[in-house]
Amino acid sequence: MRRMETSPAASPELLDAVIRETGPTPAWSVLWLHGLGDSGDGFAPIVPELLRPDWPALRFVFPHAPVRAVTINNGMRMRAWYDIRDFSDLANRADETGVEESVRQVEALIEREIERGIPASRILLAGFSQGGAITLATALQRKQPLGGLIALSTYLPMADRLIREATAAAHTQPMFMAHGQHDPVVPYRGGEMAAARLRTLGFKIDWHAYPMAHQVCAEEIDALGDWMSQRFAAQR
Repeated sequence: MRRMETSPAASPELLDAVIRETGPTPAWSVLWLHGLGDSGDGFAPIVPELLRPDWPALRFVFPHAPVRAVTINNGMRMRAWYDIRDFSDLANRADETGVEESVRQVEALIEREIERGIPASRILLAGFSQGGAITLATALQRKQPLGGLIALSTYLPMADRLIREATAAAHTQPMFMAHGQHDPVVPYRGGEMAAARLRTLGFKIDWHAYPMAHQVCAEEIDALGDWMSQRFAAQR
């Protein structure tokens, strides 16, 4: 497996990222967004755990979220996709300006993959926790559908607005969602509610629940690998 890290991006919209390529001339790209206070390095080790021998060559892109002050952490500066103002209320947890900024930055990363020769239909957008919230926000605004969405231990931010403004093509994107039944950070009910609202738009969601907290488990990785195999097989 090849390993490469980008140099700092010249454009303010293009985030620096850790990149893993599993072979020459990748046929698919997977953009994976980390959670609050983490970095692109946090999920990079998941690549060898996910890989299957019959998969095409992939480019994994693990961007680093910008550093910003986070209200619930007493204004401490850390990597975050948006400010969290109210931990107890999911409906008002996300800072809308931060969400919108991060969606633009993720869209810039998607466009770079397209410029590299990977069509949108062969791009998977994944995210954990805060990163998953940005994954869902981005997905609902896509006019050109992506090849698939992966939302782990997350919720739908700005839910009423995003549901109301969802594009006509958004629901055509296949989705994998998974959540811990004992999650103290993003309550399990929050993930269930997000899935239910997305289904009202026509999304077909492969939903998985696990007896875990705010984390990723081996069984979840196996299920995700199966789902990814189905995405790759569908476009052979």
